[in-house]
Amino acid sequence: MNDRLPWLRPVVALSVSALFFVPLYLVLANVFKQSGKISGSPASLPWPPTLSNLKAVLTRPDHLFWVSLANSVLVTTLSVVILIVLSAMLGHYLARSRSAWAKALTLVLLTGLMIPPQVILIPVIDVLKATHLMATVQGLVLFNVGYYVPFGVFVFIGFIRSIPIELEEAARVDGAGRFQVFWRVVFPLLRPASASVMIFLGVWIWNDFINPLVILGPGRGTTVTTGVYRSIGQYQTDFGSVFALMFLATLPVLVFYLALQKHFIKGLTGGATKG
Repeated sequence: MNDRLPWLRPVVALSVSALFFVPLYLVLANVFKQSGKISGSPASLPWPPTLSNLKAVLTRPDHLFWVSLANSVLVTTLSVVILIVLSAMLGHYLARSRSAWAKALTLVLLTGLMIPPQVILIPVIDVLKATHLMATVQGLVLFNVGYYVPFGVFVFIGFIRSIPIELEEAARVDGAGRFQVFWRVVFPLLRPASASVMIFLGVWIWNDFINPLVILGPGRGTTVTTGVYRSIGQYQTDFGSVFALMFLATLPVLVFYLALQKHFIKGLTGGATKG
C-alpha cells in the first residue's frame, strides 16, 4: 500500500500536524494582536505586534494571574510529590509480591483507572465536607492523590520489574532493611519512571478544570484554568487578555516538559523489555 501511494503518509502527517497547529497558531497570533482586531479577524497575522495584552494580564489590579499561578504551582507540586512517593512504594510492593492480596489490590487499582473523575465527584465532595476539607487546598490535593495513584503505580510496576532483583537481594545480605533497600537501591534507579509520572500527572493536574472549580469553590481560591474561566465575564470583550492568560498558563508546563523530556522517553520504554 505504501509503495503504490508514496504520497499518502506525508499528506496524512501534514494534515494531522495542521489540525494540532491551528489552535496553537490562533493563541499565539491573538496574544500579540491588538484586542480590537481579534473578533474581526482572529486568524490574521498580528501586525503590528503588541505586548499590551500580556502587560494587561500581568498588571491586573486583582492579581488574578499571579494568584492563580501560585495556587496551581502549590497544588500541582504537593500532589505530584506525594503521588510519586506513594506510587513508587506501592508499585515496588506489588511488583515484588506474589501473594493473592497483591494481585487483588492490582485489580482494584486497574478498576480505578477506568472511572472518570466526574463520576465520583459528588461522593468525594460529601467525604471532604464530612472531614472539613471542602474548599481547601488540602482537600484538592487529597482528591488528586486518591484519583491518580493507580496510574502512577502501574507505571512504576512496569519499570521496577525491569530492575534485577539481585540488586535488592545483595543489599539485604549486607544487612539493609526493607525501607533501606527501597530508598537507597531501588528509588534512585526510578528517575526515568518518576519523570514520566511527574510529566503526565503534572500536566493533568495543572490543566484540570472541573475539580478545582468545584472543590475550591468560587471564593476560596483559583487555579490557572479556573482563572481563565473567571476572567471571562458575561459581557467580556477584551479577548486579548483572555488569550494572553491562556498563553501564560501554558508556559510553565512547556518548560517543565522540556526540562524532563530525556527522562520521559526512558520512563515510557523502560518497563517494556521485561515482564
